[in-house]
Amino acid sequence: MKRFLYILLLVALIVVIFILIINVYIQDSSKGRIYSNVTKIPKRDVALLLGTAKYIKKGKINYFYKYRIDAAVELFKSGKVKAILVSGDNATRYYNEPATMRADLIKRGIPKDKIYLDFAGFRTLDSIMRAKEIFNLNSFTVVSQRFHIERAIYIARENNIDAIGFVAKDIPNTKAYFKVLLREYLARFKAFLDLKILHTTPKFFGKFEKIYIRENEK
Repeated sequence: MKRFLYILLLVALIVVIFILIINVYIQDSSKGRIYSNVTKIPKRDVALLLGTAKYIKKGKINYFYKYRIDAAVELFKSGKVKAILVSGDNATRYYNEPATMRADLIKRGIPKDKIYLDFAGFRTLDSIMRAKEIFNLNSFTVVSQRFHIERAIYIARENNIDAIGFVAKDIPNTKAYFKVLLREYLARFKAFLDLKILHTTPKFFGKFEKIYIRENEK
């Protein structure tokens, strides 16, 4: 029994070390590609806004959501992108991340015809790969919190996509932040397995959708 517990503990330790190594590896893959100052970020035609729920328990606003909307609006109004692709979960008729985010972007002054929706962004991997395969984007700016952008850029680079990131404000030192951060470590481990071992593809592909960008558009 002691031998079994020892082996179990050793395996668990190896897994934890492996997860930590992957975390550092994914962080390194995004170095020099993430910006928090809108004046310094290079221009791209399209921003990929990664979806999340607008509300959490008891109808309280999800600040991860709010700050992503703020960042996307700032990026567009600063002229650093010409269109926004919103990618998120559309699991049921009552839960539709892309449509909700579009409505809030329009309220903030983003023209409706500059917002495109990907309803099959069930995971970050789906959002990144579909941006390339469905919307024909080989370069774009990812909008989310830093920890999320690091994984998104890693996935993008593994798929030969020139992605950079614009950081949405975070909510550090909160229970929600630490909970999401722990989940992010596991998500990075899963992303590594998906790309390097399982060769996972998006749940849905579908038909090509064009994002219209005028050449002389500022």
